[in-house]
Amino acid sequence: MDGDGGAQGNDFEREEAEAEAELLRDRFRLSAIAIAEAEAKKNDLEISAPVMACISDLAFKHTEQLAKDLELFAQHAGRKSVNVEDVILSTHRNEHLSASLRSFCHELKGKEPQSDRKRKKASKKDDK
Repeated sequence: MDGDGGAQGNDFEREEAEAEAELLRDRFRLSAIAIAEAEAKKNDLEISAPVMACISDLAFKHTEQLAKDLELFAQHAGRKSVNVEDVILSTHRNEHLSASLRSFCHELKGKEPQSDRKRKKASKKDDK
């Protein structure tokens, strides 16, 4: 056996990961285009194909950057997982969106059974 079997395995894994990322990117873009088309139709507008492609590309790039920011916020807080507060923090430049997210979170917490809230608080203490 030659010594580059591990390198070939790494190449295969990298290619597989790139193919999966490309598939996700394509699905995201198709979804963004479908949403834009639906909104255009609902508002009796027409959007050209190049503009549609630009919208989907911008949405994807924005989402990529958001994911990186969320990961950094969690790391800065000493956590391995992103939480709701990270998402809210990422909206600090959009006061309306930030307020809407905070309101939504408070509504969710109000609907959460009391026993679940106590368990989550206890597990947070255990994490520290």
